[in-house]
Amino acid sequence: MNYDENIVRRLKRMEGQIRGVLKMMEDEKNCKDVVAQLSAVRSAADKAMAYIVATNLEHCIRQEEQEGKDTGKLVQEAVELLVKSR
Repeated sequence: MNYDENIVRRLKRMEGQIRGVLKMMEDEKNCKDVVAQLSAVRSAADKAMAYIVATNLEHCIRQEEQEGKDTGKLVQEAVELLVKSR
């Protein structure tokens, strides 16, 4: 699967957020602030995973349809993947 620039930018933004959290911890910032930033990172990771699964699912469905195959199993696998990631 090819990953587009959108997902790469999202992950780089998350990388910056993680660095920010580490800096906050080094600076002994308030626990609530650190947890809030970690929550933002988790949310960004969830969105990145959903984007990757959705993009891949779309690609796979188009391919399966061209081959005349049933796509129901692909959708089920995608949903299971997202559920497991939580």
